[in-house]
Amino acid sequence: MQLSSTFATLLALLHIPFAVAGGSTSNSAEPAVVNAVTLGGVTYINKGIVGFGLIPSDFRESTGDTLGGIGSAIALKPRTWKAQKNGQFTGTLYVHPDRGFNVDATINYQARHHEIDFVLTPYYGAENISFTNAQKTLALRYRNTVLEFDVNRKPTSGLDPQSVRSPFLLTELLFPGPLPIVSKADDRLALDVEGMIANADGTFWISDEYGPGVYRFSNQGKLLQSIPLPDALLPRDANGNLNFTSVVNPVAGRTPNQGFEGLTVDPTTGIIYAMLQSAAIQDGGTDKSTSRYTRLFAFDPRGFIPRLVGEWVVPLPLSSKNNTEACSEIHFIRPGIFLALSRDGDGRGGDDNNSKYKNADLFSIRGATDIHGTKFDNHLNPIAVNGTLHPSITPAEYVQFISYVNSTQLARFGLHNGSPDDPTLLSAKWESFALAPAGDPKFPDDYFLFTACDNDFLSTNGVSLGQPFDAGIDNDNQFLVFRVTLPGSPIRKVFQ
Repeated sequence: MQLSSTFATLLALLHIPFAVAGGSTSNSAEPAVVNAVTLGGVTYINKGIVGFGLIPSDFRESTGDTLGGIGSAIALKPRTWKAQKNGQFTGTLYVHPDRGFNVDATINYQARHHEIDFVLTPYYGAENISFTNAQKTLALRYRNTVLEFDVNRKPTSGLDPQSVRSPFLLTELLFPGPLPIVSKADDRLALDVEGMIANADGTFWISDEYGPGVYRFSNQGKLLQSIPLPDALLPRDANGNLNFTSVVNPVAGRTPNQGFEGLTVDPTTGIIYAMLQSAAIQDGGTDKSTSRYTRLFAFDPRGFIPRLVGEWVVPLPLSSKNNTEACSEIHFIRPGIFLALSRDGDGRGGDDNNSKYKNADLFSIRGATDIHGTKFDNHLNPIAVNGTLHPSITPAEYVQFISYVNSTQLARFGLHNGSPDDPTLLSAKWESFALAPAGDPKFPDDYFLFTACDNDFLSTNGVSLGQPFDAGIDNDNQFLVFRVTLPGSPIRKVFQ
């Protein structure tokens, strides 16, 4: 394990406690209200950032590779969340990178997840604290890494899939759909992981952009199951053949690198929800100006073969130039209500220093049209043409909620948006959510919303597949924690 050379980060990794002058870190402190929105007659409240932490960009995990991309998917490890008597909270996060350091090209990066222990010491004060002290509000410590394997213990890969594995007799019940593989000669599952659900039995579901796909793995990283998907999602070339490559656009199916970014579960029913990052190709995904209407899918994993039980259209927010702000994560709140992490690509390690839109928003499907099992599940029947939604479809209701680029909130933790481009600049690619109850008797509907960035493995002292690299920038693995009020959510019952 390689530790950061900075003393401040070392303190955070070792869980050394601290005091903040001019502000309380006690859980009994009164959190401020930053903003509130109403959806379906229910008011949801953002009480601001209460924690910030990071793992340095040059940190190496147990395989010797740089620990990076870990904000692509996160989940709280079951039964680890604990409220301490001193107002702190402890627990363990599963974090899952995507496909490795792939700035120049995709690489043979074996899928893996890591465990990260944390101590959350919420800061509710109005006074700005230093970037160094801010890191102590969420102290992070690497625990271990679990590599993930295809059937027959074949290592998975991050290489661009060039071929398709068809179902075969012995496994067609567990793996009923076509799977993206590296090549016919290299028959290994190719994964670009972007979502994660941690199950109580130790197994976990992941969502993948390549397929797109939803897969279940054991706690030891063995592939156990895949979920069959409707035809409308499967990428096809001009000849109608399946082609999972992310290098060129298909003529139908998911848009390359815009597959299942969002994955969540209703803890009361076990229903899994997965959402495309933006519109499928036939629905307008060829252009940011027409890719607004994405699809949310509900799968029932109970029974031997999971089945599609719901499908809705979600209208993503638009930029000032009427381009789609694609969605990088979703999270179940209550039946029919979800969080959505929609954003631009600006910030540390991104296209520009000044981010305009990075939000944890809300949407409701309660009044939306369920299109599963209809003609729209065939790729020949788009839900939208040139950015115009089919008139028979009522989309979800979408409202803006929490802005990550609130300058006042960022300054409280020594962070900023816009120039200068330095380590205190908010990272560009925030891609994950996890929720835990605040356990505050005064505010029984309050939760801590954990969120993390995908730093793209950007480091000036990186190691990828055992080889050193210099990406020209150090983009740390940043984590934020917001406090939010989510009335009527059943999530806290999972923690009781």
